[in-house]
Amino acid sequence: MVSTKPTSRYGRGFIVNISHIMAKFSLPPEQAWPGVQDYFTDFVLPKQFKGTEVEMLTDLLRQKIMWHQPGGPVDQEMYTDVKRLISRIVVSIDREMGIMDADIGQYHV
Repeated sequence: MVSTKPTSRYGRGFIVNISHIMAKFSLPPEQAWPGVQDYFTDFVLPKQFKGTEVEMLTDLLRQKIMWHQPGGPVDQEMYTDVKRLISRIVVSIDREMGIMDADIGQYHV
């Protein structure tokens, strides 16, 4: 199904926007935080994830990013928390899709 909405400036969807956030958080903390909130403009949680761990983790991700105050002493700690949370979301998506032994791997945060 093709959307009739105009092109999104920051991405529209779920995996699309998660991947944009992941890309931002592959940068150093001082480059990751600026503008990352924009990826929630057209962020859409798919119906099949309503009421699941994916929704709970996604809500937590939104809170951590939207409530972040730049320049504070906890920037590095919050940055690491967000990276771990994104990994948990990705694993949770795989589990919801039937891959019960999904694992981020030992070389990732």
